[in-house]
Amino acid sequence: MNPSALVPLPVLIPTIAAAATLIAGRRPRLQRGITVVSLAAVLAVCCALVYFADRDGTIAVQVGGWGPTEPGMGPLGITLVLDRLSALMLVVSAAVLLAVVFYAIGQGIRDGDGRQPVSIFLPTYLVLSAGVCTAFLAGDLFNLFVGFEVLLAASFVLLTIGASAERVRAGIAYVMVSMVSSLIFLIGIALIYAATGTLNLAEIAVRLDDVPAGTRSALFAVLLVAFGIKAAVFPLSSWLPDSYPTAPAPVTAVFAGLLTKVGVYAIIRAHSLLFPGGALDDVLLIAAFLTMVVGVLGAMAQSDIKRLLSFTLVSHIGYMVFGIALSSELGMSGAVYYVAHHIIVQTTLFLVVGLIERQAGASTLQRLGGLAAASPLLALIFFVPALNLGGIPPFSGFIGKVALLEAGAQDGSVLAWLLVGGGVVTSLLTLYVMARVWTKAFWRERADAPEGEMSAASPSALVDDTEDVVFTERDDVGRMPVGMLIPTGALLAVGIALTVFAGPMFGYSERAAVEVLDRGQYLTAVLGDGSGAR
Repeated sequence: MNPSALVPLPVLIPTIAAAATLIAGRRPRLQRGITVVSLAAVLAVCCALVYFADRDGTIAVQVGGWGPTEPGMGPLGITLVLDRLSALMLVVSAAVLLAVVFYAIGQGIRDGDGRQPVSIFLPTYLVLSAGVCTAFLAGDLFNLFVGFEVLLAASFVLLTIGASAERVRAGIAYVMVSMVSSLIFLIGIALIYAATGTLNLAEIAVRLDDVPAGTRSALFAVLLVAFGIKAAVFPLSSWLPDSYPTAPAPVTAVFAGLLTKVGVYAIIRAHSLLFPGGALDDVLLIAAFLTMVVGVLGAMAQSDIKRLLSFTLVSHIGYMVFGIALSSELGMSGAVYYVAHHIIVQTTLFLVVGLIERQAGASTLQRLGGLAAASPLLALIFFVPALNLGGIPPFSGFIGKVALLEAGAQDGSVLAWLLVGGGVVTSLLTLYVMARVWTKAFWRERADAPEGEMSAASPSALVDDTEDVVFTERDDVGRMPVGMLIPTGALLAVGIALTVFAGPMFGYSERAAVEVLDRGQYLTAVLGDGSGAR
């Protein structure tokens, strides 16, 4: 099999499926079937791509055959690039996207009434999937920008489904911030094109070597601001806790798990491929420290579990930026492994919150209690990922953090040691926050909750499982559909697999880190000097 033929499929399959589901909007069962089959196919293709990327190294595909006209020259058309890092991001993202759409179907998302049209959910979700895959495969800055814009358009629709006042307000704030980020990114693209005369990442990497150091640092700073907003790096992260918690549980889960990681991926590419040398590493280390500490302190102040998890999401972005900024193989290995771990665990926890709302009618700690006795299974599927997020051994969160802390200790600089201390404190405070949720929501009696009697009337837009009608109040408290439990359990199993198979997984992360830090393979594959072109 020619692996080059598979590379465009993670983008093409969901794009075609989105059109098909839009046409089948009046046939919900067909619409759901197309979505599930297409995302399952994407997952299968991505698993094959991981194998080929690990076996063959970097694979570049010139769309339409518009490749380099001569060795050393950049391609004339669109380039898609697959390496171990992008393959890992694709397969983890595909697994999450498939699990979340199963969860959404289990929750009952289908055609609504005139007040809350939700038949657009699945087509938009598939467009979001195509945008995520486009960003991970983009071999030039403009197509990376296109991937981000596809994400923005689809995420705005998903964020405001139901058109409640709260969701529209959050959606407007989200779009405004995203548009500012996109504008800054577009300015950065224009400046880089003015400095290098190309937008192909490999050609930019080569030509930037001839650009003065001060100009390179300025260009990098512009891209870091754009990507930092998308990745929710402090002080560019204040938009996230106000935007994500208002959306339906499946939307919040996929946003929390994936969208910020697209920004982290873009930072890795810019840092390692375009601007190696560590010119702004100290700035990134400071930003990583503040992201960790401010995020976890914000989480400690929250009483709503969704907002609490949104703040922990921000804080743990700091670990990834920490590993990137160290510019070492161990640091990058830890960052790559931690990205995969965090996508799975954070998505799982947000799906569990959806189950908590279904079981108890609320996600606010003042209204929760007694869930461990009422549903031991729900308690278990919260307890395991909560420990994993807190970094308790032997879970994958502990493994990733140990690698990052060891990399910081090996660096030995003052800032690195500050990050080591900040990482330890953040991990302990994350564990405290998770323990607080467990104690209040699961362990104490419901009668001891200050507002426990109000839970059953908690407003939440859901779609009933038997009628195509959207309710605005919880009338099915206590029922957790199997269709919601199975995908949540599947992601829980994937998180445990990251622990059980930590050796092979971290070995893959090490190979991905070496490949990312060694620009030669990427440049050879794209610029086509003979050995790397595929």
